[in-house]
Amino acid sequence: MKFTTDGSALLCIHQGEKLRIEPWGRDSLRVRATMLPDFSGRDWALTEDVEKGEARITVEEVDHWVGDGSIDKRELAAIVNGRMKAVVNHAGVISFYRDDTLFLREYFRSYDGTISRESRCLKVVNREWKGITGGSEYSLNVKFESNKGEKIFGMGQYQQECMDLKGCVLELAQRNSQISIPFAVSSLGYGFLWNNPAVGRVTFGRNYYEWIAQSTHEMDYWITAADTPKAILENYTAVTGRAGIFPEDLMGLWQCKLRYRTQDEVLEVARRYQAEGIKIDQIVIDFFHWTVQGDWKFDKTYWPDPKAMVDELHAMGVKVIVSVWPSVDRRSENFYPMLERGLLMRTERGALQTYDYQGDCVEIDAFNPEARKYVWEVCKRNYYDLGIDAFWLDNSEPDLGVYDFDHYRYCAGPALSVSNLYPQMFSRAFYDEMSRLQDAPVVNLLRCGWAGSQKYGNVIWSGDVPSTFEAFADQLQCGLNMGLAGIPWWTTDIGGFMTDDVNDPDFRQLLIRWYQFAVYSPVLRMHGDRGPYNIPPLDERDWGGGYLHTGQPNELWSYGEENYAIMRKYYDLRIAMHDYIKSLYAEASENGSPLLRAMFYEFPEDGKCWELQDQYMFGAKYLVAPVLRLNQFCREVYLPAGSWKLTSTGEVFQGGQTVTVDAPIDYMPVFERML
Repeated sequence: MKFTTDGSALLCIHQGEKLRIEPWGRDSLRVRATMLPDFSGRDWALTEDVEKGEARITVEEVDHWVGDGSIDKRELAAIVNGRMKAVVNHAGVISFYRDDTLFLREYFRSYDGTISRESRCLKVVNREWKGITGGSEYSLNVKFESNKGEKIFGMGQYQQECMDLKGCVLELAQRNSQISIPFAVSSLGYGFLWNNPAVGRVTFGRNYYEWIAQSTHEMDYWITAADTPKAILENYTAVTGRAGIFPEDLMGLWQCKLRYRTQDEVLEVARRYQAEGIKIDQIVIDFFHWTVQGDWKFDKTYWPDPKAMVDELHAMGVKVIVSVWPSVDRRSENFYPMLERGLLMRTERGALQTYDYQGDCVEIDAFNPEARKYVWEVCKRNYYDLGIDAFWLDNSEPDLGVYDFDHYRYCAGPALSVSNLYPQMFSRAFYDEMSRLQDAPVVNLLRCGWAGSQKYGNVIWSGDVPSTFEAFADQLQCGLNMGLAGIPWWTTDIGGFMTDDVNDPDFRQLLIRWYQFAVYSPVLRMHGDRGPYNIPPLDERDWGGGYLHTGQPNELWSYGEENYAIMRKYYDLRIAMHDYIKSLYAEASENGSPLLRAMFYEFPEDGKCWELQDQYMFGAKYLVAPVLRLNQFCREVYLPAGSWKLTSTGEVFQGGQTVTVDAPIDYMPVFERML
């Protein structure tokens, strides 16, 4: 092992690998390694201009017992940035310390000439590189020791029961309703960013942790140490970016359904809301308002004067958002011009097709700046210039006919190497241009994101999830872990996306419970694909805005008078919390704190709070206990230390105990923290 320095960076050369460790923000280090002659220079998620810091670097010789019983001298290097220290031994194994206390070490089980715990004959090394035949990329496997008793959170959104990710295997890949954001928050007081958009896998096992990139040029991770999850998020968002200021006029109700088929339907709904005295902040025009995918324009048959529609909605104080997909149908007027200019994804073999829903489609190459410019110019002409306020960037993973990532390629390289960054690049086709053209903050709706997406005006929703209580419970842990991965603007389809029968009393109960939860969430948004599908299409064409099915009505009044009264009551609660919600959005912009917070985020010293995933804090003030089971009309709630007022009765409880409270269908238990 050869140790040198480059300014404040520690460099280590060992068996063809170049390792670089340097300060990167407060109490943080960036660690890179490559088997190539030099590093790529890509910062990926580490986009912010932060104070790198002046590190203290030392190299010393230490005694090592070797196999024959004699003592040998081996070099040991250390780099210190604030409270964070990394030590690299003679075999290239890195150990990380906070305030000189070890909290993470790379896993090594191979004989290195010494007698130690790590000296085994297994030939398992901490960083394993395997060259990909015929290419310059490597597959990479990086292992760390597993810490007993550690809990791990964050990592984005995975549709599962587990909120604590210790013991989980997670695919590092984007899918509909799965969002890979590779930032983990540990109960041991550190945060870890796998700063690599390659498809792969992470395993937080009991025996060791393992990060895998299937195709990459280099290893790149960032690690920080702090006393609390809040401080960890503050350090993390300082280097990856923070959400901007969320507009006050979008903090109320967003109205959506699958799907408004005509401009008359949209206006009819908006007028009814106005007559009911309910202010909707934004109405969403969903998919297949267009001719074919990739035309990115209204079908004039059913949207003859979209500008007049937008003008009337604006006069009501309602903003308008339209759905844009990255898929381009071969029938589209834009397909062959984009194909000719190399602006579409490529396939490695066989036919050029990446998506097959309602057409023979290929997605745009969002990594190509020319492709982003092309899409924006079309959408500006056909939407933005008509007054459309925002874009619903659906299918932004992108959704693929088959998730065979080794089959696709972008101008930035193989999909295996970069595709987790796709949703962020797709969002920037709109964010970058809209930020240049308007003074108002940019807020677009996406189904996916990656590390740092929070800085590009992304409201991310949890995807096309089933309308079941089991899925509802999953969305709660999804939202909490998304917040811990740095995404504060997050939402769900109220009631779930996929419903067979809106008249089913069990579904209506689910809808109410989900709606109550959504009121105490960052974005309150009605949406869903509501069966039964007994509404005939508008015409018999196999294309255009009229042929595809639509779902049942999905407005607040669509589910009977009793349910309407409950939703109206909770709408009023949402509006009454406007100033409080505004303060939460401001805090997210200032320090990266999510609006939807795990209990331990506010109470890290309370061990019980690290175990809870069926209740949460909405900011620092409200403890929210959603009702997550059918026909459940009371539930247990754990109250941390302090005084808590139950909002239904005004009764005050002392913390440090679990209480049982009533939860009739018109009430979700919420406690106000008496600060």
